[in-house]
Amino acid sequence: MGCSKWRAAFNFGHLKAQSKLSVLFTMIILFTYLFYCLNGFCESLPRPVYDHHTSLPNEFILHDGQQTEQVGVHNASPISLVREQSSEIKSGAPSINISIANNFGIKSFPQAIIIGVKKGGTRALLEFLRIHPDVRAVGSEPHFFDRFYDKGLEWYRNLMPRSMESQITMEKTPSYFITKEAPRRVLSMSRHTKLIVVVRDPVTRAISDYTQTLTKSPGLPSFQNLAFRNATQGLIDRSWSAIRIGIYAKHLENWLRYFPLSRFLFVSGERLVTDPAGEMGRVQDFLGLKRVVTDKHFYFNQTKGFPCLKKPEGSSRPRCLGKSKGRPHPQIPSEVLLKLRDFYRPFNLKFYQMTSHNFGWD
Repeated sequence: MGCSKWRAAFNFGHLKAQSKLSVLFTMIILFTYLFYCLNGFCESLPRPVYDHHTSLPNEFILHDGQQTEQVGVHNASPISLVREQSSEIKSGAPSINISIANNFGIKSFPQAIIIGVKKGGTRALLEFLRIHPDVRAVGSEPHFFDRFYDKGLEWYRNLMPRSMESQITMEKTPSYFITKEAPRRVLSMSRHTKLIVVVRDPVTRAISDYTQTLTKSPGLPSFQNLAFRNATQGLIDRSWSAIRIGIYAKHLENWLRYFPLSRFLFVSGERLVTDPAGEMGRVQDFLGLKRVVTDKHFYFNQTKGFPCLKKPEGSSRPRCLGKSKGRPHPQIPSEVLLKLRDFYRPFNLKFYQMTSHNFGWD
């Protein structure tokens, strides 16, 4: 009898030990799983997310609002949809309507693009916009619509940062404004794209453009030698890019063949320096954003001659644009400047009429 009790107690203790070991082993597995999940190794199965969030039987919506038939897409299983999407990407066929999704948002085509102009203040505008919590922007210039269009829309979208549904995706490439094919190509992506053009006094812009090139090519001829085809007769060389970019009316005419004026916002490069908060207010309104970026974010840097962003929380120094910004310009003879102003005046007046805005360059 005593042996039976001892044997039963032993069996009970053995079972308790086994139970504890099982619980411990289960907890180790759970903690390991949680650790991997928190580090992004066990994302849930991706699913297609439709950019316009519209469910129509047997069809899907493209970015420009056109409908393309996709029979049975709404009845397909998630796994078959993922396989279909994967096969499209592998085959190189662009899947325009489907955004790439995961737990951290989606990669979408940009809803707004800063299309110009070079040396107008585009970098400053983009950096100021990136303060806004509802703006996600590519840091470098993609040059998709002028240089890399043959890589396809999927390649372009993969360059974009992931964003949430409430955020706007943006990019900036100033050369789009002067690229003949760019408007048609942007339209083929989406006719709803908002277009921002930062413009500046074309004479000052041309000198700034020349100054930037001079730092890269110190042996460059003088500004006046490049600006004139015939200095004696005062004929301006329109083929020189530093001059050609500033003929804003000509470039805008090309864009207005594809987009209505309501899709554009023209930002004053001068006001972006003298009143950054005021100009940023206009930009935020145009993008449909709450006015988060205000005068509290800026201070004027006397050395550089333009506004910088005040020190962010957790940072030891304020944020200013790089050393390449705010370079001193070379001295240009006054008679050269007068001839340039005479050259640009009719183009400026036409640009004022087209945009219904007098920028005061004359």
